Amino acid sequence: MNDVKLNAAEKLGVEPVGKLLLRYSIPAITGMVVNALYNFVDRIFVGNYVNEIALGGISLALPLMTIGMAFAMLFGIGAANMISMRLGQGRKQEAENALRHCFLLLIAISLIFMIFGLIFIDQVISLMGAAEGSEAVVYAKEYFRITLIGSVFFMLSFGLSHCTRAQGFPNITMIGMLLGAVLNIIFDALFIIVFQWGVGGAAWATIVSQFVVTVYIMFFATSKKAVVRLTLHTEHGRLFNLEPSLIKQIMAFGSAQFLLQFLMSVVQLLNNMSMGWYGAAALGVANGGDIALTGMNIQGAILMMILMPVFGINQGVQPILGYNYGAKKFDRVLRAYTGAVIAASCICVFGFLIVNLFPMQLIRMFAPGGSEALMYFAPRAMRIMMLILPLAGFQIVSTNFFVVTGRPKTSIFLSMLRQCIALIPCILIFGRVWGLWGVIAATPVADGFSFILTGTLIIIELRKLRKQPSL
Repeated sequence: MNDVKLNAAEKLGVEPVGKLLLRYSIPAITGMVVNALYNFVDRIFVGNYVNEIALGGISLALPLMTIGMAFAMLFGIGAANMISMRLGQGRKQEAENALRHCFLLLIAISLIFMIFGLIFIDQVISLMGAAEGSEAVVYAKEYFRITLIGSVFFMLSFGLSHCTRAQGFPNITMIGMLLGAVLNIIFDALFIIVFQWGVGGAAWATIVSQFVVTVYIMFFATSKKAVVRLTLHTEHGRLFNLEPSLIKQIMAFGSAQFLLQFLMSVVQLLNNMSMGWYGAAALGVANGGDIALTGMNIQGAILMMILMPVFGINQGVQPILGYNYGAKKFDRVLRAYTGAVIAASCICVFGFLIVNLFPMQLIRMFAPGGSEALMYFAPRAMRIMMLILPLAGFQIVSTNFFVVTGRPKTSIFLSMLRQCIALIPCILIFGRVWGLWGVIAATPVADGFSFILTGTLIIIELRKLRKQPSL
């Protein structure tokens, strides 16, 4: 039975790359799109059944939630990368040890995050960038306080889903995410429309849905069907201890995605602050800061729905790249990378066309009765910020490629480039010169610069890889 189980991972090194990419990417895309639906649907319900300022409140809480996602990625994706590579090297016990560490690390960091957040919620929300007297702050506190309670379910479901996919079971992750998304929609309607809990209803709907996903993933991870089974005991029956050296390895493998996500929270915070600084003057209304926050929230939700399939491709190709790189089948690594870049780029081009052809229709999904200021700002901001969207697929896949090929420092640098090194100075400088619209224009400028540098580095890396003999 164990041999049959191991074949799920071993197929990564023998089946046609295109077939594997479809098999792993489609479930991963489904899972990521479904994951994005949590926030997407929450925003639609809040915008339609609460008000547009409440959408701005969710935007204030977003940087804090992104930090939580960063830690889930640090341990979840880090362990998943280790699991796929160790299976490719035939070192199953080390893969099991990585999964055990991932489980406990996710629980520990989620509890720390929850306790710290609940104690200092007033202080942290006040630092999230709202203008003085903002109505959105009240909504932000309510939403974030409730999501903190369920942070352990979010982190466990997210982290363990990556580990499940890495060992050759992408469909398990897909089913879990589908289940969670359907429940989230049902509970959003129940809590917001029927019970009239407002933004709190959106938060509770997310928590309950993620709890169900956690139970489902945990049931599989501890079952005999898993290639790498979750147990708190070693192969000798002893209760295992956390190993500092292994924790460092997991963090090294997940550090690129962690930094990308953490720096994204910094950018979100800086954008929030910029909306408060420049919103009223640019939009000509007293609550222009809150209106601008709402517009940025809508833009972010739409962008995530476009990019989530790209992240799904990135996650789907990861076990293929990791296994074959560990097995020294470099020709398969190159084919998988090329296929992933092409697929991701096609999705980005399609999203770019939709945004530019139907901007008003997209905005009205969230705010059917939106104010004049919102309907002026949001479509224009969305078009400008997504100007370089067709290049995003290449950037995302290439950044992860350096992690798989044992170049985490390069991957970290590329992750930091757009989110920190290029984007943050552009926001600060452009904002001072051109106000609100300068902040909006900072995104495509930083994206273009990042694309040029990433392209240069990836060409060098691919040339090196082509020179290595494949087994």
